[in-house]
Amino acid sequence: MKFNTLLAGAVSVFALLASQTVNAKSVTDEDISNSAKATDQVVTNGLGTQGQRYSTLDKINPATISKLQPVWAFSFGGEKMRGQEAQPLVQDGTIYVTGSYSRMFAVDVHTGQKKWQYEARLPDDILPCCDVVNRGAALYDNLVIFGTLDAKLIALDKETGKVVWKKDIEDYTGGYSYTAAPLIVKGKVITGVSGGEFGIVGKVEARDAKTGELIWSRPTVEGHMGMLNGKDNGITGVTNASWPGDLWKSGGAAPWLGGTYDPETNLIYMGTGQPGPWNSHIRPGDNLYSSSTLAIDPETGKIVWSYQTTPHDGWDFDGVNEFVSFDLNKDGKTIKAGATASRNGFFFVLDRTNGKFISATPFVSKITWAKGYTKDGRPEYIDDNRPGAPTADGQKGKVVFSAPSFLGGKNWMPMAYSQDTKLFYVPSNEWGMDIWNEPVSYKRGAAYLGAGFTIKPLYDDHIGVLRAIDPSTGKIVWEYNNKAPLWGGVLATKGNVVFTGTPEGYLKAFNAKTGAEVWKFNTGSGVVGSPITWEENGEQYVAVLSGWGGAVPLWGGEVAKQVKDINQGGMLWVFKLPKS
Repeated sequence: MKFNTLLAGAVSVFALLASQTVNAKSVTDEDISNSAKATDQVVTNGLGTQGQRYSTLDKINPATISKLQPVWAFSFGGEKMRGQEAQPLVQDGTIYVTGSYSRMFAVDVHTGQKKWQYEARLPDDILPCCDVVNRGAALYDNLVIFGTLDAKLIALDKETGKVVWKKDIEDYTGGYSYTAAPLIVKGKVITGVSGGEFGIVGKVEARDAKTGELIWSRPTVEGHMGMLNGKDNGITGVTNASWPGDLWKSGGAAPWLGGTYDPETNLIYMGTGQPGPWNSHIRPGDNLYSSSTLAIDPETGKIVWSYQTTPHDGWDFDGVNEFVSFDLNKDGKTIKAGATASRNGFFFVLDRTNGKFISATPFVSKITWAKGYTKDGRPEYIDDNRPGAPTADGQKGKVVFSAPSFLGGKNWMPMAYSQDTKLFYVPSNEWGMDIWNEPVSYKRGAAYLGAGFTIKPLYDDHIGVLRAIDPSTGKIVWEYNNKAPLWGGVLATKGNVVFTGTPEGYLKAFNAKTGAEVWKFNTGSGVVGSPITWEENGEQYVAVLSGWGGAVPLWGGEVAKQVKDINQGGMLWVFKLPKS
């Protein structure tokens, strides 16, 4: 009897401890809301839903960084070594990170030991545009949620890696795919789609994060019907208002990079891709809502405001780059602002409450397609630099040299904002392209470009440039030139340090105020992922993925030839600053 009583008591204690452990491991809405200030975990892509990629940690600084050392490295293994573009997440002793070919890994923070691995069973006929990359996951409750190249959204149990739910985002045979890190907003998982090169119709959707059930869907091409709780929820824009004929039915505008969320305005910010096809002469008009930043109500999926960075895009400049919320001090006033560094070469600052245009300033050395922007935020086109229409007998149109190239003044790789220096740190590239238009017609699941191109570097000694930009003036405060293109994300810290990676294999750190290089470590393959930092037991850690790939070696023309000898890889590197 006494034994049974003791056993029952032990079981009760064990059950209590187990329930406490489960609760400790759950990621809550409060965790996500506070993620920008948390120092002991990284539970959101962007180190906070606003996407500033700023950490309040300062143990690693220019005076101490020489002591930063590798702790362990974890190999993704296998033969699936292509571009590793993800940002890791860290919570409760585990790092969660996605790899190329839609893989997910859970790794012990302290030892580098794999806890579990999940590999999506991808069909042979997937249609990814720009390598088989995956840019990360989302954590919520006891789930880790990520998307796959065959356009599925999968939720795994964080402890076991077992599938909890799986949903189709779209039909991959129509050209759809998914590569972004999902965004969690008030218990909803927010996703876009990839596939703008295939004449798909872009959309932003919200699902119940615990079940995967669809709540709302908002098309990002004018003329398509939205949905809320299974019912029609209004057409996006006005049918044919900015699209001729039926071209809106295959209009692209894919929000393929994912979004940010600002709790102060209660708005989701999503960037959209180029209109389809690239040949702009087929589709006169602004072609809403392509190449735009959209502000979306998270409860209804309605578009609250929009701003189009490149109306009637004819260069594949997109508008998909991340929109980062920050407070702008200008003329003695504090403005709730947001910024995006566009592929078209301009750095934009908008009022994030209403989308009002504040400024657009060049952040690359050469822009040939526009002279600038009007006070109303409209581009002043240089008409001679738009690729010519194909001839009546079906020959390609006039070839023009355009800068930036369609790979952009800045592509997908996320910038960072420092709350200390009030500067944005933008990974940019100096290249242009010969581009021309060709005849094209839409066919489901086939490339829908109507254009040809050859990318060329602008300078012999560098392509990549890390730039520190003052958003109040557009002034470039400092810049660092890199021989190869920059294709990885940036991290800023209170320790006056900025981290980013290079294709040459280095994770590098710079003085945030001066741009002086203060540390570097070669990881063995190109770094195109996004670094993170956190603190544990009084020690500051840094982690980053290493593994060369992405769009540059696939689409880079003459630039691709320059980087063809960079070895591929798939490693998660973790560093720390020891207490001693």
